[in-house]
Amino acid sequence: MQAWDGKYICRRIFGYTACTRLDPGCLYVKHPMEPQQIRIRGARMHNLKNISVDLPRNKFIVFTGLSGSGKSTLAFDTLYAEGQRRYVESLSTYARQFLGQMDKPDVDQLDGLSPAVAIEQKTTSKNPRSTVGTVTEIYDYLRLLFARAGQPHCPQCGDPIRAQSIADMLDLLLAEPEGSKCILLAPLVQRKKGEHEQVLQRLRREGFVRVRVDGDLRQLSEEIRLEKNKYHSIEAVIDRLVLKPGLRRRLDESVSTAVALSGGTMLVFFPDTGEERLYSESAACHRCGISVPELSPQLFSFNNPQGACPECDGLGVNQFIDEKLIVPDDSLSIAEGGIKPWYMRKLAPWAVPWMEALVRHYGFDVHVPFRDLPANIRKILLHGSGREKIELILGRGRTRRVSQQVFEGLIPRLNRLAKETSSLRMRELVDAFMSEQGCPACSGARLKPEALAVRVGPWSIRDLIGLSIDRFIAELDVLQLNNRHAAIAGPIVKEIRERLRFLQGVGLGYLTLKRNSGTLSGGEAQRIRLASQIGSGLAGVLYILDEPSIGLHQRDNNKLIKTLINLRDLGNTVIVVEHDADTIATADHVLDIGPGAGVHGGQVLYCGPVPGLLDCENSLTGGYLSGRLKIELPPQRRKVQPGREKMLEVRGASTNNLKNLNVRFPLGVMTCVTGVSGSGKSSLVMETLLKEAQRYFDDKQGFLKGQPLLFGLEQLDKVIDIDQSPIGRTPRSNPATYTGVMTPVRELMARLPESRARGYKPGRFSFNIKGGRCETCEGDGVLRIAMHFLPDVYVACERCRGRRYNEETLDIRYKGKNISDILQMTVEEALEFFQNIPAIQKRLQTIVDVGLGYLSLGQSSVTLSGGEAQRVKLAKELSRRSTGKTLYILDEPTTGLHPADIQHLLRVLARLVDAGNTVVVIEHNLDVIKTADYVIDIGPEGGDAGGEIIALGTPEEIATCAQSYTGRFLKQLLHAD
Repeated sequence: MQAWDGKYICRRIFGYTACTRLDPGCLYVKHPMEPQQIRIRGARMHNLKNISVDLPRNKFIVFTGLSGSGKSTLAFDTLYAEGQRRYVESLSTYARQFLGQMDKPDVDQLDGLSPAVAIEQKTTSKNPRSTVGTVTEIYDYLRLLFARAGQPHCPQCGDPIRAQSIADMLDLLLAEPEGSKCILLAPLVQRKKGEHEQVLQRLRREGFVRVRVDGDLRQLSEEIRLEKNKYHSIEAVIDRLVLKPGLRRRLDESVSTAVALSGGTMLVFFPDTGEERLYSESAACHRCGISVPELSPQLFSFNNPQGACPECDGLGVNQFIDEKLIVPDDSLSIAEGGIKPWYMRKLAPWAVPWMEALVRHYGFDVHVPFRDLPANIRKILLHGSGREKIELILGRGRTRRVSQQVFEGLIPRLNRLAKETSSLRMRELVDAFMSEQGCPACSGARLKPEALAVRVGPWSIRDLIGLSIDRFIAELDVLQLNNRHAAIAGPIVKEIRERLRFLQGVGLGYLTLKRNSGTLSGGEAQRIRLASQIGSGLAGVLYILDEPSIGLHQRDNNKLIKTLINLRDLGNTVIVVEHDADTIATADHVLDIGPGAGVHGGQVLYCGPVPGLLDCENSLTGGYLSGRLKIELPPQRRKVQPGREKMLEVRGASTNNLKNLNVRFPLGVMTCVTGVSGSGKSSLVMETLLKEAQRYFDDKQGFLKGQPLLFGLEQLDKVIDIDQSPIGRTPRSNPATYTGVMTPVRELMARLPESRARGYKPGRFSFNIKGGRCETCEGDGVLRIAMHFLPDVYVACERCRGRRYNEETLDIRYKGKNISDILQMTVEEALEFFQNIPAIQKRLQTIVDVGLGYLSLGQSSVTLSGGEAQRVKLAKELSRRSTGKTLYILDEPTTGLHPADIQHLLRVLARLVDAGNTVVVIEHNLDVIKTADYVIDIGPEGGDAGGEIIALGTPEEIATCAQSYTGRFLKQLLHAD
């Protein structure tokens, strides 16, 4: 398409009109043919009910609705999958075979789609070498900064080290005041024992006249005898002169002679002041005799052999076989399993014959408690017999063999297996008895001493990555370098500062660059990727985010929203799957999916501007946003019982950023731990409270012998961590198997008359073992077909037609339903179907009570969201007989939950507490905080500025604390209620 304006030609390029003249006003004029909307027609992925909807491009859009209603299916499995698939299809066949390609979503039509980028929660690397610095690539810029603008220092004495050419040495000497006296010396021996007669003879032969020995000038013509067992230093006197103009030629010859004689160094002594200066062609400390390698980015990489600490290979920690894990309870005898790994099946063929041999040789009793055995016997069992040989008998009868061997010891045996085994199961066995400790060589810094001794300004690379991002930015702003280094470092520092500011802008200023990425929450990892995308400055992209507000305090929520708006303003379409009210209120467009979850969802309830959602009567989201629906305050809070006998007490908690905290957790109530992001909530609850409680219940005696941080655990019988990790690692796991529903179902099917007539046992109705399952698909119901450079295709098994079982098993029916039909039922349908079977009905009822009645019994666990997995775990706990003495710990359980789902969650937690149990929750959600009986607020800020107790008490008491950020938001909510 061309248009003639009398003088210039305009051409349509990618939806824009580009003008050939240099008038800025005509360069990029929007072409009317560019699509203004994303048109979706007939979307049917998973539970979507043939959705057709139009979404505006280049806007900030929020997808909301009940958990499991289909938001993520539309956003990720439809929009993102199709955008990614179209991009990959545009590449050559050769390139496609190296790229993961997504399946084509079940949708009739998708128009106006841009290249898509998904920023999900499940992207955190568990690699121990992955850190915040490496993920954000800031560490790569730091390595370059230290390699190009760093000043080497001696790792031992800390003196600066700088390589100098002969010309540099001449310039430095001639810059001294005129008339200065100096003596040029060539260092030959530096603090070494011996008489060094050969060195002195060599100097005499080469015509030198004077020498300095241990600081004294002496003539070589005289006899010089040195004590053999003392340290000595010897320097040859090259020249003595007075610095003045016209001396450069002589000085050049003398300096060259000194450097050549000593192998690259020269010492200059100024007799008037007594000052000595060392000049060197190589970067080395001649006081300590340590050479520093040439600075390169590889020297500062803990993933490269040039820079990684040789002791820990750049991991910062060393693994070792822990005696406490091998002998967790020394009151038990060996016969009772006191040495835990001794009689394990994998080690038994080696361990049992050796135990018999050791008992014969040393005559100790395996029925005596391990701690009562003689110290030398305990040492031999764990560490070996040294050089002492022991008669070992292997086999019986004709295969009997007798030999004299040294006993290796259990710990050396496990260490050797850790290094040599290729068996995954053996590796897992050894890992169960290993602990980690900080590397003693690098103190956890991961790098060689030579790299850690390099400084930019006053900072080493270890110092900088240990600073919080907020502090790092402040230090960069005041960093001063000399002119040469400042010119080199300028562009690098600019890039580092920009990336740090992006992280600060999404509320992550409390993180440090050295933090392992595996310790990040899903929300933190997602916001890091978000900051990276903003830094890329791309326009015309479809960004899809999955609840980026997870783990973010209300105080920092505005930072995140501002970042999302900036991403939109660059010219991108931003779609956010979110429940947060502030994020929804800020959106340009909102899509509400419902009305229920699972099979009850998948329909568009509302699509348009936010104000219209508030008036939508069918929308639960609109009801909570408008105030028609709300989570009510409890009519009466449970009272906290005074006295230490009703408390769990943490003393001296100093994990991560905690400031030696002493804090009490009341028993029999629901306690909520709050605070801004990074303030220390997880350090207190997950790293201290949970780990100390687990250590106590795993090994009470060992716990009491150590230095416990937690007191009052004798009032409890167990601790349970209910997190959002998957309920199973394989697609075979499902809610029915996890909650135990399948056990009574299989027993019921096995008790049917036809099953008894055929001799079927409960195992016949399991798709995990041979017998009743379909062996063609091994109980999966589908077969995977590899398609080379196309995505793998899954087709229903032709033998069982996706039903998982063989025909003989499917012949058995209860009320007309076989085992495959039962697995396809939703929990609600199964509850009605098995209403007369108490063992099944009770377990199903608990799943319905936590709001998951829409799940099918056989739904694969890998398809469950984190919030759904957590509620399945709660359902399992509810189905158990309560002792009233259990401590339940939950870390941000509202992740991925709609306000209506939060009400289900709060009812479940209330049931647990009403039964006498104790619930501790880490949470930012104000609706959860306001319903708690007791609140512990930590702060005041994140990172190093946090780790202190700001307020304790009921939500009403927290709301009166002016220093508490949580209290300020809580006060507004309580007044509104």
